[in-house]
Amino acid sequence: MSGHSKWSTIKRKKQVEDAKRGKLFTKLAREITAAAREGGDPETNFKLRLAVDRARTANMPKDNIERAVKRGTGELKGQELAEVHYEGYGPNGVAMLIQVLTDNRNRTVADVRRVLSKHGGNLGAAGCVAWLFDLKGYITIEVSEQDAEELALLAIEAGAEDVQTDGHLVEIYTHPASLRMVKEALQRQGFAGESQLSMIPRSVTGLNREKTLQTMRLIDALEELEDVRQVHSNLDISDEMMMEYEAA
Repeated sequence: MSGHSKWSTIKRKKQVEDAKRGKLFTKLAREITAAAREGGDPETNFKLRLAVDRARTANMPKDNIERAVKRGTGELKGQELAEVHYEGYGPNGVAMLIQVLTDNRNRTVADVRRVLSKHGGNLGAAGCVAWLFDLKGYITIEVSEQDAEELALLAIEAGAEDVQTDGHLVEIYTHPASLRMVKEALQRQGFAGESQLSMIPRSVTGLNREKTLQTMRLIDALEELEDVRQVHSNLDISDEMMMEYEAA
């Protein structure tokens, strides 16, 4: 799990530029639409609530969010989106689980295969790496170092399975069904952060500097694809690599 939150933080910073181009809003709208197929009320559809919260964090306009929800519930006509997972390997055998939302599977798999090949990876068969990951609720909250210990204890009391702290950043892992309960318990105590359902690697793979940066560039290239929601990998990324990649 090492490096998971820091890598996410870097990608959030890069998403500021994506938001200006509208690409991020397109992806968020698709995610909201897909979630809204299970119900259009965020209070009763937690998956939709998570998607809407991410959209609000990215300053997505309220009208865009509402239209995306209506496309999901069928009130507005929209694309038929399929949720698909592709599995494969990056360079040097790093496991990759690629989550997509697509209206054209043939186009998407061709795009994913092209990017993997260009960066030294390859697409694998279904099931080849999925067993290396577990679905978890995942919450990140930035607090003062003084509050980090208190937050960790509160999270465990609320039902979290694991908590990791790194300075001002606290990572909280839960059973998927417990994510909402833990998130709301922490909010009642005044702690708010980002939350999602995420595929967490059971173990991580460490590489040298050059190979790590190569794999990070591949992950970014995959997430640049319009149909790709998120890429999960078991790459271990050191603080030094984080800083070097962020500065590039």
